[in-house]
This record gives sequence, C-alpha cells and structure tokens, in this order.
Amino acid sequence: MNDTSNNDFTPEEEKLITDTLAERYGQAVEIQLADIELHVDESEHELKPCPAIYWESKSCHFIIAKIENNKFFCQFFYGEDEQFGTEKPFYDDLQTCVTSLLQVQADHELKKALKESA
Repeated sequence: MNDTSNNDFTPEEEKLITDTLAERYGQAVEIQLADIELHVDESEHELKPCPAIYWESKSCHFIIAKIENNKFFCQFFYGEDEQFGTEKPFYDDLQTCVTSLLQVQADHELKKALKESA
C-alpha cells in the first residue's frame, strides 16, 4: 500500500472531527483511521492514496479523506448502491467539510422519512 503518512490527519484535526461528532450526536463517536484511494483529478486515471477518518451512525457510514493539507473530500453511504456527497468535490476547511457532510446527511434522512410517510 502507498504511504500516506505525509498527509495524515493531525491530532488537532482528529479532535475537531470528534468534537463536532460529539456535539451532533450528543455523545462520543468512535472514529477509525483508514487509507483510501480517490480520483482526485478527473483528467488522470490514477488513484491517489489518502488518509481517511471513518465512522458509522445507525445504518449510515461516513468518510472524510485528507487529499493534502487543507483539502478534504467527504461522503456518506448506506451501501454500494447508495453513496452520497455534498455536491462540492473538495473543501479547504475541515470544519466546513464535517458540518456540511452532517447537514446533507440529516437532510437526506428527513427527505427519506417524509417520502416513506407519504
């Protein structure tokens, strides 16, 4: 596997994420560090190895990847066929990335609940 240690999440970035998740869910949320590969530049076919932070809430899975310093990618998913982003390919601010991801997922859950109750 390719080495992603040069771009690993800093302790401050991990704390920002865990603090934001604790505020959102009202309790500590276990995060896991991972390595993923992403298409960072659509003009290239090569995948770029990136460190990532992963967590779950109910039946939803979340991932935030650090492409480079101050460049983040986020996504939530329920399975292979249900993957969602925030419609913004990358963020240059981690706090905005985390809160946008959580808001889009909450909005998605609300729309899904309203559709099921209709």
